[in-house]
Amino acid sequence: MTRSSFPVPHPAGLALPAALLLPPLACLALVPFRAQVSNTHVALVLVVAVVAVAVLGSRRAGALAALSAAVWFDFFFTRPYERFAISGPGDMATAALLLVVALAVSRLAARTRRLAVVAVTDADHLTRIHETARLAQDAVSPYVVVEHVRDQLVSLLQLRGCRFEYGTLVGHPPRLEQDGTVLRGRRPWDADVLGLPDEEVELRVFHNGRFHGRFMMRPTPGAVPSRQARLVAVTLADQAGSAIGTTATTPAR
Repeated sequence: MTRSSFPVPHPAGLALPAALLLPPLACLALVPFRAQVSNTHVALVLVVAVVAVAVLGSRRAGALAALSAAVWFDFFFTRPYERFAISGPGDMATAALLLVVALAVSRLAARTRRLAVVAVTDADHLTRIHETARLAQDAVSPYVVVEHVRDQLVSLLQLRGCRFEYGTLVGHPPRLEQDGTVLRGRRPWDADVLGLPDEEVELRVFHNGRFHGRFMMRPTPGAVPSRQARLVAVTLADQAGSAIGTTATTPAR
């Protein structure tokens, strides 16, 4: 069989398993030193584990790792030990702070990962981002920004075509994720080798956590957009979401 017959797992595909496994493994490694190491130091180690997961994957993986870290910290390092219960107010505060700090740091790590990759793109990519950001600030109608981003996506990702759907989620097409990875069903798709799947691929548009629509992209067979190009595409879609989200009503098509 040829290599193209099977999607090759991307490191981001390992992030969710790591989010579940890394915090308890870190806790197990520290349990023999429970009497010598303070809970504050344990919490710091767990925050580092959460950051590692967030850098590997996405904010979702980082959030799951943060929750896992808080749960296993409770289980192994708060009295009564080996029970999901906390008897001391100090331990309760430490566990709560661990969860809050880990969530905040994981979001920052995931975002920094994406922006760091975008930062090393060529001048053409940076020009696209700058022009779209300026248009998003100056355009009277968000539909102008949406159309601009649609045209940019066609050029950037070498698409056969692209359309925008306002506020609908029908079916389960392959999806370009916020970290530049591609999912087909629930499995990672090796877009770095295979390009985008030869069917419509969605790129969802959000603003402040609210879903506003999605770009439905028709890839060109044989085209292999780089990971940097896919990250720029996500950034452009974010700017379209910002333009839509700051308008009281969605413009008619």
